[in-house]
Amino acid sequence: MAPLNIPFLNKDSNLPGGMTHPTWVVLDVTGPYPERNPSNPIAALLSRTETLEALEARIDKLGNAEWLHGVLVKISEFTASPAAAHAVRGMLGRLATNKRVVAYLPQLTMTALIAASGAKEIAAPESADVLLGGFGLEQTYLGEFLKKHGIEFENLRIREYKAALTRFSQDHMDDANREQLQAYIDGLEAAWADDLAAARGVERGVAAAWLAGDLTSAQGALDAGLITKVAYEDELVGPGTRPLAAVIDLLMPRKFGSPKAGKVAIVPVIGTIVTGKSRNNALPLPLLGGPMAGSDTVVAALKRAKEDKDTRAIVLYVNSGGGSALASDLMWREVSTSEKPVVVVMGEYAASGGYYVATHARHIVASPYTLTGSIGVVSGKPILQEFNARQGLNPERVGRDRALMYSASRPYNDDERQHVERGILEVYERFTSRVAEGRKMSRDQVNALGRGRIWSGHDALERGLVDELGDLRTGIERACEFAGLPYDAPVYTATPRNAGPLPEFVQEAGRAAQINVWPFGRERVLTWFDQEVKVR
Repeated sequence: MAPLNIPFLNKDSNLPGGMTHPTWVVLDVTGPYPERNPSNPIAALLSRTETLEALEARIDKLGNAEWLHGVLVKISEFTASPAAAHAVRGMLGRLATNKRVVAYLPQLTMTALIAASGAKEIAAPESADVLLGGFGLEQTYLGEFLKKHGIEFENLRIREYKAALTRFSQDHMDDANREQLQAYIDGLEAAWADDLAAARGVERGVAAAWLAGDLTSAQGALDAGLITKVAYEDELVGPGTRPLAAVIDLLMPRKFGSPKAGKVAIVPVIGTIVTGKSRNNALPLPLLGGPMAGSDTVVAALKRAKEDKDTRAIVLYVNSGGGSALASDLMWREVSTSEKPVVVVMGEYAASGGYYVATHARHIVASPYTLTGSIGVVSGKPILQEFNARQGLNPERVGRDRALMYSASRPYNDDERQHVERGILEVYERFTSRVAEGRKMSRDQVNALGRGRIWSGHDALERGLVDELGDLRTGIERACEFAGLPYDAPVYTATPRNAGPLPEFVQEAGRAAQINVWPFGRERVLTWFDQEVKVR
């Protein structure tokens, strides 16, 4: 076999004599790591964000490289969510079954350690930043601020844990919200302790003590048993080590089973759930910015997957805090009527409407760090009556008051408020009945778990809201099992039918340029959860 020829490496970096292939590869893991590549070919081409999908493909190829002995995984500036970190953990764990895997962490953070725990060895430099304060979150309440500027907020919700709009209607966190958020944090820390305990071969109590151990240095982490080595990167590599980019030509493409035997479709539900087509709101507003999963787009993708004769199973990947009650129900309908098995995989969020769409799936997989549940309903509107008066603005009405009840110019009257409350109660009863039927529970059981309360995936499994802890790979494997397919069956992202990628991409760009302050159109009944729950 000809010696390795890497034109951009200098002469001094040639492999040692007699060596035709590198023995080690350095794999950089950095950034936020969303789950999937964009389904649109042009959007995928323009995207520079590394995804979990792309990372897994690279790791699979490394695992199949017979000439490779080990992989040094450098996890630096890792900003992914705990759920994404747990998916990386699974990838490294699979790689470690047939390769030596060493994780190198310049920063010992909570999420970096989740990802690194898939490796059997974890190293950090002597000067590593150690940031192991557990998980926490902070929310700023705008109620008093808005009132000072003449703006109030109507917040009608079912029930006490439903906190989607409380940041706008209140000046502080109420007891119910504090209770559920603390329980969610506790669930994350329990999952973290489980992951690190399994990685280091210790009891969960030992791993939990690392959070309270006041560790400040890599040496202290080594002494406590959290990591396995204190070393700089250059001390971990030898002359037979090369970066991943230098060995791409040596990695064989991944082999899939025959498409004729059947394939698995992935349908993503990412971002706020809205009616119409999926789009992106570029305006950086709390709750309202970012990607939006449109019911028209998701339903059309599900229909296409259901009608495709070679598609034997569907994986619905949900990373959403919900949104429109109507749009959530339309997506749910397509899932519930599918004759092909549907497996739901939950990402960082699958709450409220994001849980609604999952209730009738054949199987639900969540990360232990997923934020799910929030079985509740909310409706509200800003009230600009005093603001208008201060600014000399004078809205005048003609016609029926009921036609203008959602106007921000005045509060609901008693009759209108009762009308809205009756509507959201009907949606809540429909929501809880969907959960009860899909999860084989009584309505009383669902109501005890509902009332708008959130759960970590770790706690949701214990309460029967999900079936298994895992990641997208887990969900694909379950879909293959239900469909009688091998695990290496082809997997593709299902999209709606269209005339071609360019026109649709141009439409998406046009929609992205629009400013949508309220993304739900005329809808005011929402199965929605505040997505600004970012743990640190």
